[in-house]
Amino acid sequence: MASRVAGSLALVGLVVLVFTEVVHVNPTTAALTLLLVVLVVSASWGLWHAVFLSFVAALLFNFFFLPPTGTFTIADTQNWVALFAFLVTAVIASQLSERARKQALESDHQRQEVEKLYEFSQQLLVSENVVELLNSIPKQIMDTFGGTAAAMYLAGRDQVYRSGSEVQGLDLEGLKAACGRTEPTIDHERAVCIVPVRMGVRPLGTLGIAGGAALLRETLEAIGSLVAIAIERAGAVEKLGRTEAARQSERLRSALLDSVTHDFRTPLTSIKASVTSLLSGFESGQAERKELLTVIDEEADRLDRLVGEAVEMAKLDAHEVRLNLEPHQIGEVIEEALGESKHALAGHKVEVRLPERLPAAMLDASRIKEVLRHLLENAAKYSPAGSPIFISSEVKGDRLITNVADRGPGIEDLERSMIFDKFYRGQGQRYRVQGTGMGLAIVKAIMEAHGGRIEVTSQLGQGSVFSFGLPLAK
Repeated sequence: MASRVAGSLALVGLVVLVFTEVVHVNPTTAALTLLLVVLVVSASWGLWHAVFLSFVAALLFNFFFLPPTGTFTIADTQNWVALFAFLVTAVIASQLSERARKQALESDHQRQEVEKLYEFSQQLLVSENVVELLNSIPKQIMDTFGGTAAAMYLAGRDQVYRSGSEVQGLDLEGLKAACGRTEPTIDHERAVCIVPVRMGVRPLGTLGIAGGAALLRETLEAIGSLVAIAIERAGAVEKLGRTEAARQSERLRSALLDSVTHDFRTPLTSIKASVTSLLSGFESGQAERKELLTVIDEEADRLDRLVGEAVEMAKLDAHEVRLNLEPHQIGEVIEEALGESKHALAGHKVEVRLPERLPAAMLDASRIKEVLRHLLENAAKYSPAGSPIFISSEVKGDRLITNVADRGPGIEDLERSMIFDKFYRGQGQRYRVQGTGMGLAIVKAIMEAHGGRIEVTSQLGQGSVFSFGLPLAK
């Protein structure tokens, strides 16, 4: 305060010194210059400094510039009018300047609060889980608007979520008592604000802020509205997620039942017929008995494979499978996969095209072998007998890309994104070729566990190419 008074007096003194000792001016110029100094002080330091300086400037104007100079006596009546006009103009101008300064400060304060509200609204959109959102709201309010504590009471859960120290008035009873109010309550003595959280006319709870900067009532109401909208949005997203999960569960159940009907019944029927023939005691030769036992053995293996794929798919979905990532040559894995798929590939010529000195890749050999086996068996099942199958690998950037190509009927554009879904099978092939529709879903899950993905390019009548990438070993 003292420094500002001294600064104001110094400014006026400097003007008087310049106009009396350096540049001699008429009373009008001196009055306008002194008035300008008063306006600058009012705009910078407030009304009371300007009013004080107005009286000082009027006295100095009378003493130095109104005749007779050097005294506080005014000889001419017109000079009295000039002095009075100067003083009134200085005071009125100070008030106008102070009003403009306050409006500018208020506008700046409102702008800052609008920016904080926008930042707060963006933070509320991050979470789509109601519990997580409720736990984060008090901390977000403290981080955005300041304060020593914040607490939120949600009527539907009858629970308080808080951040910071516990403050009187922000306890469970205080927040619950304010739940039915429609407007914010501000306790200036304890620096506590309590804001109702309402969705329209429906109360959701209350929000309390302690020790923060003075927030406008409009800002407090906006905070309550934003919190209510965020809670409703998170609840709607959760409900939508549960609905979608139920829908997917129903779709999976229907697909599983369909798979059981079409794929499990066939081997069971063959096994049942073979066992019934053996138990009926009909006279058969050694060859017939061996053929029936072979059917039972093959169909039992098929059932075991179907159950194994279903169990494996469940483990991959639950992320319960851990990978043993080590550097391996893809050629070795391809050779092992070809050996295990020899029976399925009968009648097809497989051509492997690998460049020399192919670098090793980081992979789980058993899992990638399983990927290759599924892709090779699919290529054999969906391709015409005698058509070739091609396997190739190449380095692109920091990844090793492996391709399995066939000369099958191809895949329609609309189905390319769906063939990797569990139990989905192509519209034109589901009744012609046996299968569960889990093979490509398993392939996709294994590749995602490796941090990669499986892709397909296809042309109707020409065939398909399945590609997957693995990181190169460092």
